[in-house]
Formats: sequence, structure tokens, C-alpha cells
Amino acid sequence: MTSSARVLALAAVLLTGCDRFWVCDLAEPERVAELPSRLSETGLYADIASGELADGVLAYTPRFPLWSDGADKQRWILLPDGAQIDTSSIDEWSFPDGTKVWKEFSVDGVRIETRLIEKRGPSDEDWVALSYVWSADDRDAIAAPLGELDARETEHDVPGAGECVACHGGRRSYVLGFSAIQLSSAAAPGDVDLSALAEEGRLTAPPAAVPVVPGTPVEVAALGYLHANCSHCHNPNRPARDGPRCFDPQTSYDFTLAIGDLASPANTATYRTVVGSAVKPGEPGDSRVLSFMSRRGFGRQMPPLATNTVDSEAVANIRAWIEALR
Repeated sequence: MTSSARVLALAAVLLTGCDRFWVCDLAEPERVAELPSRLSETGLYADIASGELADGVLAYTPRFPLWSDGADKQRWILLPDGAQIDTSSIDEWSFPDGTKVWKEFSVDGVRIETRLIEKRGPSDEDWVALSYVWSADDRDAIAAPLGELDARETEHDVPGAGECVACHGGRRSYVLGFSAIQLSSAAAPGDVDLSALAEEGRLTAPPAAVPVVPGTPVEVAALGYLHANCSHCHNPNRPARDGPRCFDPQTSYDFTLAIGDLASPANTATYRTVVGSAVKPGEPGDSRVLSFMSRRGFGRQMPPLATNTVDSEAVANIRAWIEALR
């Protein structure tokens, strides 16, 4: 798809997709301008040339990743020295002032961008987001507050600072992939997980046990995918700050995996609010969730932003799950 076609497609989605869209408010430019202009100045690297990470930077991998058109991703977090994450609400962590989270995207071996969200104040609303596009020589990445289409001659689109809020602003915690549910699987070598954070005293109220998502492998895959890709929009507890986002998602649907709802698949919000409505048991062809997941381009698609390619593996998994609901 050409850049001009993608602009038209995005405009169509903004006008017609995800229930009710209107023009996105831009991120506060003065706050975005507070962030460094180069990735090398953000605190991620001790030496960007060699890729050596700065002291205290932790790698992590969410159990249920967001679909990003097949891009390879790496993720890191930096917590201030000695600071703890307030986990008194086990499903909505509150991070200390000074927390930084990065996510790097590569396509076909080409490093495209690294996104940063940084907590710059005590409130849960005090997050600022910015994307950095890697230079052709891979020496550094430069801030791109307005984003970039087809970055580095790929089909990967870099979001503008305002677009970041469209996903990250729909829950109390801006950090969507660093949570009790997302860190519940055993970490890969070099990564941090929920157990390690608890052992290191980084959580104010660690869970009594590592959460277990219930169900068969098909059910777990479906619940996890919907949690990671849908719940930041479709949930009934969107915060008051949600006004600046550029759409009004249907909140009678709730795809959230909450620690207190894991006794069985039927206890989860997805089964309570979606199965029987947007998901028709045993009838994938009549299920809105699967229909929207299978679309891209003009009209309604899910997720509505930051993807141009259908996740065929996820579509197959959701189809198998719906068929098994007979």
C-alpha cells in the first residue's frame, strides 16, 4: 500500500471505525518537547554504538504480545533506584515518577524505531510518549513527534506522539505489557518476570501466587490475545483522562483478564460480556470479533490502529476457540 493510500485508509478508519471516531487531539507539544531529541540521550544505553544497556535497565517479554504486523520487538524498563511499583491494585500498577519504558521494532532485520514512554510526575496521568526513528547508519534514532509513514523504506508506520495515547490512555496504567498477567510466565534468560520483581522487593504488594490463566490451550490463547490487543480500548473502567483519545470504543464489551476472575474461563470478563454477543458460540462466521479481526483497510478493522496486516495465526486461534464454544 502506498503512503497516500495509507493516509486515506487511516482517515476512513478514524471516521468510521471502532464505534465512534472523531479528530484526535494532539499530545501536549510542550511536554513532548521535554523528552530528548535522540534515543542515545534517553537513558536506555550506556553505549548505543555497541548496544550496551545502561545500568538498571531490565528486559522483559509480555506473555501475550500486541500484534504489530509481525515486527520483531524488544522491550525494556528502567525503574528509579530503590523505587517500588505500587501494586496495591494488582491489575492496575502505578509506577514511580521517573520510570521509563522502551519498545524497539525491527522488520526483516532492519531496526525501524524505538518508542519511549516516560513518567514525568506523581500522577497516573503524567506519562509522555515519543517515537525515535533509527538513522540509515544505525548509529542513533531521532525523535519523530509527528510519526512517519513507511519508515526506512518498509511498510512499518511510526505513530505520532498523539497516537500513542489512543492505546495507552484507555487504562489507569499506561504501561500495557508490564503487569501481573503479562509477567506471569517464566522469563527467558536475561529477562525479568513477576517472581523476580517480587523477590527483588520492587512491588509494594506482590501477589500471593503467580496468576494462572484458566482453560485449555485454545482458551488461554484466545483470552490472552483479546486481553493484549483489545482490553486497553474495550473495558468499562476507562479513566477520566480518556477524553483526549480519538475514539469512543464500545465499553459494554470487556476483554480484560483480571486476577480476581481466573477461577475458570467463564469467570473472565470476556466470557461474561462478549460471549453470546460479539462472539456467537459455535458460529465464527456470525461473530463480530472474528469479522473485525479479519479485516484491514477501509471500514472497520480491529485493532483499529497501528496494523495494516491481518494476524492470520490469531484469527485461526480465535476461530478454533469460537467453534469449541458449542
